[in-house]
Amino acid sequence: MKCDKKDLLLYAVTDRSWLRGRTLREQVREALEGGATFVQLREKNLDEAQFLAEAKEIQKLCKAYHVPFVINDNVKIAGEIDADGVHVGQSDMEAGDVRKRLGPDKIIGVSARTVEQAKRAQEHGADYLGVGAVFPTGSKADAVEVDHEVLKEICEAVTIPVIAIGGINQNNVTELAGTGICGVAVISAIFAADDVQKAAAGLRAKVEEMVKE
Repeated sequence: MKCDKKDLLLYAVTDRSWLRGRTLREQVREALEGGATFVQLREKNLDEAQFLAEAKEIQKLCKAYHVPFVINDNVKIAGEIDADGVHVGQSDMEAGDVRKRLGPDKIIGVSARTVEQAKRAQEHGADYLGVGAVFPTGSKADAVEVDHEVLKEICEAVTIPVIAIGGINQNNVTELAGTGICGVAVISAIFAADDVQKAAAGLRAKVEEMVKE
């Protein structure tokens, strides 16, 4: 499965922080119903067996909605369940090494904060870049903000699709118009909402508007 930039329009990154007695599967299904176009399973605190079981469950759901499904960081589990791909950070495995392990047909996303990191990721075989944090965010304690001018420079420096991440919501997403991104990745803007489906639908409409500008 190759990465189409249309698939990156509304990229939902999971987080168990806001389950409020519900299952992650229920929340992801609502996000998909609301128009999420891509799902990344991000788990920092589950043991391997639980992570594997959950990954299979969410993968099945994404297949039913024909939406790409990638795993954050865990190349081993991505390979084991034959996920559509993996997303790695700068401190994780290099894109080229991930490609060797997962093969030519998998989607590899890489986090980048500078033009240099972006170019290197592209050279090493990344299919898309996640750039951020573009706004202050509470989802990642060590997130460093990326100036919107730098975001634009990154988009101009590479030929692969770029999405913005970090603190994005319905109120500020239009500020990213004209940077060259093809979509946004969000966590709390969808999953912290009382109505996940409604939040996803509202954000998707705003993102579609923003990328056209």
